Amino acid sequence: MHPLKNRLLKQQKKLKHLSARVFNTKSMILSQSNPYEVIEEYKHCKIRFYASPDRKYQEPLVFVAPLAINMAIYDLYPYRSLVKHFQHSGFDVYLLEWTKLNYRDRFLNFMSFIDDALPHCIDAVCRHAQSQYVSLHGWSMAGVFVTLYTAMHQPEHVKNLMVLGCPIDSYASGRIGKLFQGINRLVSRNQTVQKTLYSGQIPKHLIHTSGMLNALGFKMLDPQGWLNSQKKLLLNLSNTQTVYEHATMGSFLNNMIDYPGGINQDMVLNVWLQNPLKTGIIQLEDKLIELKNISCSLFIGAGSSDQIVTAAAAAPLGGLTSSQDVTFTLIPGGHLGLMSSQKSANIFWPKLTAWLEQRSTPLNQSN
Repeated sequence: MHPLKNRLLKQQKKLKHLSARVFNTKSMILSQSNPYEVIEEYKHCKIRFYASPDRKYQEPLVFVAPLAINMAIYDLYPYRSLVKHFQHSGFDVYLLEWTKLNYRDRFLNFMSFIDDALPHCIDAVCRHAQSQYVSLHGWSMAGVFVTLYTAMHQPEHVKNLMVLGCPIDSYASGRIGKLFQGINRLVSRNQTVQKTLYSGQIPKHLIHTSGMLNALGFKMLDPQGWLNSQKKLLLNLSNTQTVYEHATMGSFLNNMIDYPGGINQDMVLNVWLQNPLKTGIIQLEDKLIELKNISCSLFIGAGSSDQIVTAAAAAPLGGLTSSQDVTFTLIPGGHLGLMSSQKSANIFWPKLTAWLEQRSTPLNQSN
């Protein structure tokens, strides 16, 4: 083909892709194509079940999603799906999906999830799977959820605990951690301000954040990652897969869900601003939760380039528990990439799978 004609065809392809990306995004979204069954609904939660085509292990793998995100991150592309990877590795997979929260849910807090929704749903999973134990996976805020749930309810059901990108020493989390540490110092100088912020006196409607605001905040926390994504699109407009992946990830990032005011009170004004998890103890309502109560096998992961929760912020969890089986690893990518990038799929997913296989009960030994 003549070089000039080839260039013209390539330019036409780029313009076609750009037009589709801007004006017809919904048709390009690849996520959540993997079939599943909803086995139970409870309050603000649904339990998805992804059956393994060749189940090999007794204990099911349970993914607990963070708030704010939609479920696309767990089944992002047909050819790169976290739930499909573990299904085809021999695990029945369950995903705890939080329904679309709104302003009416502003009073929900950590305890609503770790001492109500999670215990109910894990019990339901155990009944459905006919297994006393589960392997539990939490990323980002869900890492806090599964950690605190396990500390409160261990050794009830959790055999293996996987915690990724979770702020245990929030002040150690790079620039963000230093910012919260500095704010805490300022707040501590004024007892009235400190009492208002830390005792839950702020009306929940004032600190309830919408999904749109959460989407904007997520991008602002990692502006370089967002800019790199746009740059990659513009440099690869002729590549069909790149354009479809950009549309799919864009849909995920632009369709976030509300953070209830009570969650912001616990996550931002407690975990991030006061940094109690560094000590291994956190007070929630009338409950004192101690991380030393965790004794199951523990896998801790952190994104190698994560600017939101750095490795230094995530790693201390192992030393605060009573577990005699602790593994820490760096995962290729940032806060989002550690869950979804091609490098993570190629390098980290097999590593996590091997870890879980070694600590799960083969079906032929479960009877």
